Amino acid sequence: MPDRSVSDRKLKLEIWIVLGLSLGASAVYAVVDLAATLSRGSLKDATATLNGNQDSREWLDLTYQLLGIGFAIVPVALALYLMTLDTDQPPVRERLGLDQGGRWGNVLWGALLAAAIGIPGIGVYFAGRALGITAEIVTSPLDSYWWTVPVLILAAVKNAVIEEFIVVGYLTTRLRQLGWNAPRTIVVSAVLRGSYHLYQGFGQAFGNFVMGLVFGYWFTRTKRVMPLVIAHTILDVISFVGYGFLRDHVSWL
Repeated sequence: MPDRSVSDRKLKLEIWIVLGLSLGASAVYAVVDLAATLSRGSLKDATATLNGNQDSREWLDLTYQLLGIGFAIVPVALALYLMTLDTDQPPVRERLGLDQGGRWGNVLWGALLAAAIGIPGIGVYFAGRALGITAEIVTSPLDSYWWTVPVLILAAVKNAVIEEFIVVGYLTTRLRQLGWNAPRTIVVSAVLRGSYHLYQGFGQAFGNFVMGLVFGYWFTRTKRVMPLVIAHTILDVISFVGYGFLRDHVSWL
């Protein structure tokens, strides 16, 4: 019989490596960015740019954008591959519910989850701005290039895949393998989600923490990650594309 303590140490090391290559590193950078912002003044006067241009030359900007999206997905592939190496666990598709719910069932639940998170999330953002604890979110202008909107949509899908597969699917599954109970696992996953949004301010970090609690609870109950990916994609498409469109046409935004 294999030594459980050795197996647990290897699993903990694996978790640290996966997070260190992905959203754990993002969390560290977000904390440093927040500290830098606070050292310059108030969050009320700060801005957080999402999906900014990478180069002034169009072809090179597109190249950088696509490379960034592609390479960002690699840690997800690593996490899923490592999960396939478990000889004493069900297949990854079963553990993450990838073959459950059906296409339209997942879309429906994703849309409902997006509405449940997105509508209060708008209030959290504006409340944070009013309280001076949230930076102004600056999205990419929609009229930069002909390919801007499709790339913003790809970026939304990228964010959803990375966050939901790693922070919810992978991390929750691994922590449960280590013997953690469901509430502790959900809270840790939510804290991680909130931490890598700190560069946007305390308000957005809190909002994403709450989102993490909801998504973590959903996954713990259903073992299905795809509705979360769909919900997150919808939320980010609205943030990246929809908000930018409204900002140009609604004066109070």
